[in-house]
Amino acid sequence: MKIRILYLAGLRDALGCAEEALTLPGAEATVAGLLAALRARGGEWASTLGPDRVFRVAVEHTLACPGTPLTDGVEVALFPPVTGG
Repeated sequence: MKIRILYLAGLRDALGCAEEALTLPGAEATVAGLLAALRARGGEWASTLGPDRVFRVAVEHTLACPGTPLTDGVEVALFPPVTGG
């Protein structure tokens, strides 16, 4: 399955990537599986997206949890928490 990932704000800066297309095996077809695949890249990916780090994930513009399923062609955005003023 192919998905589109957007990295926003500080995550974009830390990872040096604004967006990418990624192919995931069916077994990784959840937000948790996607994050595990990204962390497996090691280095900055593992530390920036580590389980102790705070960031949000949206699937098709809706906040998602680790168990949220991913489908072919879906857009996933990763971003730091935001505050208003």
